Amino acid sequence: MRQRLATASLLLLLVGTVPAAVVPRIPWDGTGECGERPLIDRTSGSRIVGGHDAEVGAWPWSVSLQIHHVGAEFAHICGGTLVNENSVLTAGHCTTGRMDPYFWRAVLGAHNLWKHGKHAAKRSIRSITVHPEFNRETFENDIALFQLNSAVHYSYYIQPICLPSAHIYLYINQKTECFISGWGRIAEKGKTPSVLQEAQVEIIPYSECNSSDVYGGMINNNMICAGSLSGGTDTCQGDSGGPLACYHPSDNKFYLLGVTSFGFGCGRHRYPGVYVRVPHYRRWINSQILLNGKAVNPVSITLLIFLTVRCILFV
Repeated sequence: MRQRLATASLLLLLVGTVPAAVVPRIPWDGTGECGERPLIDRTSGSRIVGGHDAEVGAWPWSVSLQIHHVGAEFAHICGGTLVNENSVLTAGHCTTGRMDPYFWRAVLGAHNLWKHGKHAAKRSIRSITVHPEFNRETFENDIALFQLNSAVHYSYYIQPICLPSAHIYLYINQKTECFISGWGRIAEKGKTPSVLQEAQVEIIPYSECNSSDVYGGMINNNMICAGSLSGGTDTCQGDSGGPLACYHPSDNKFYLLGVTSFGFGCGRHRYPGVYVRVPHYRRWINSQILLNGKAVNPVSITLLIFLTVRCILFV
C-alpha cells in the first residue's frame, strides 16, 4: 500500500487506461532485454477515470510481494518491480515490522492473484535490504531491495524494467507516457482487485506538487509526483513499492522512474501520488545488486559508468 500520512490515509488509487493491443510475436528467444513488453505493442488508447484491468503480459516487471500469515495463505502486501533475474525493488515502508525474509515471497508473471496461471513464478526471499537512511516519518529514502532465493527465467510474462540514468531523466516531462500498475485498492476505501490494474499518469512539476495548496513543503528532491491534480488517477493501498514506468521512444523501452511511496488519500483533488525518484538511487541500487553477487542488466552497467557516482496495512 502507499503509507498513511499522520492522521490521513496516505495510499493512492489505481485507475486505468484502455488496454494496449496484443501483438503476435515470434517464439520467445530468451534475450530478456530490459524495459520491453513482448506481448504488448507499446501503448494505445487514452487515459480513463476508474479502475481498468491490464492486458495479460502488459507489465511483465510487476511483482506481488506477499506475506505468509500463521494459519492462513499468503496475502499481497506490496508491489515490486523486477530489475534483474533475482532482484526486486520496492518501498522501504513495506518492510516495517516485517524484516524477516522467511515470511515473504514474490509472485512474478501473474495477472490474476487468485489464479496465478501457468506463466507465474513464485520465489522465496533470500534477503531484504532497506536504504540505511529511510525515514519512517517523512518517507525520505523510501526504497528497499528484495533478493530472490533463486533467479527467475525471463519469458513473455516476466521481464526486467530498465533503470534510468540522468540522461534518460532529462527527457521526462509532462508529455512523457508514464504508467502505474498494481493490485492495490481501486478506491480510497474500496475493494482490492484480483487482476492487475493500470493507469496512465502525468508527471507533476516539483514546484506545483510542493506548493502551499498541495503538499506544502513535504516533497523533496528525492521524490517525484505523478497522477492528476484534478484527482481520479492514482495508486492506493496495496500499490506501495510498485512501478512508475515511463516510455522512452528513442530506444522503445520502459524505464523505472519511480517507486510508489505515499500520498494523501487516494485519487483526491490536488493530492497526486508521491514516488521515490529512482534516478537519484541508481548508485545505491547497483551497489546492492553487486553485493548480492549479480550484475545489473547490460544497459544498467553501461549507465553506471556515467554516474558521478507505495503495502497493505491490516488495521
